[in-house]
Amino acid sequence: MNILIALIPALGWGFMPIITGKVGGSPVNQMFGIGAGATIVGLISYLVTQPSVSAQAFWFSVLCGALWTIGQIGQFISFKRIGVSGTVPLSTVFQLVGNSIIGMLIFGDWSSAHAKIIGIAALLIVVVGALLTSVTDGSTSQKMEIKDALFLLCTTVGFWIYSSFPNISIVKHESSTGIFLPEMLGILLGAIIYAVFTDRSSFKQKQQYQNIIAGIAWGIAAFAYIFSAKANGNTSAFIWTQLNVVIGTFGGIIVLHEHKSHRELTYTILGIVLIVIGSVATSFAS
Repeated sequence: MNILIALIPALGWGFMPIITGKVGGSPVNQMFGIGAGATIVGLISYLVTQPSVSAQAFWFSVLCGALWTIGQIGQFISFKRIGVSGTVPLSTVFQLVGNSIIGMLIFGDWSSAHAKIIGIAALLIVVVGALLTSVTDGSTSQKMEIKDALFLLCTTVGFWIYSSFPNISIVKHESSTGIFLPEMLGILLGAIIYAVFTDRSSFKQKQQYQNIIAGIAWGIAAFAYIFSAKANGNTSAFIWTQLNVVIGTFGGIIVLHEHKSHRELTYTILGIVLIVIGSVATSFAS
């Protein structure tokens, strides 16, 4: 049963970019869909669990959820530029490396020399995997350029903040289910702000609301992760989530028909294997 719970986040986060890819629409449409769908899940979870949360933690969670949208907007724009199968592995690497470094420098993770050696070695494996997934032979229509990778890296800051905020003293001792709804409200707020300042006409477009399906999938995954962490431990729960990179990458190729030559596909498969191995190896440094 615990394994089934652990698989839900991987499936939800893996299929989310595939759903938005099939629905279509602009990054504004997709971001609003995620915010609205996640908020629906947040409201239902609140009514079912009826958790308590302090006012300070509530508004801080809203802020962190809004900042998370920076990372997701970067992903959606990158889906258009380099495809889902090109974005997902690279984004996963940026998140893993950034979160690991933040954990080590700010929160005291990998405190021993032995842990640092294992952790850094694992991250190097992940980086090599990412480089392999980005190999192109020039025939791919969505070819990755350095500027695309840098754009994705810069926007990943939003994900780093979101991943780190549960360890900040304001919310560290709050109920996980208690801060879930304000997080989702923050994501919706960020999505609305993004739409208002970039494309107000998006609220009249059907894709704006069709993408709510993807948001519900993402929200269910995020909510399930809370229980997976409790049932399996934070480390094991995180390891299982790394399967989303497999689902997202190959879903982009198979479902969204993103073209890769035989050589590109070979390097992508090898790169994904290294990313998963490196992600799992980072747990041994904990």
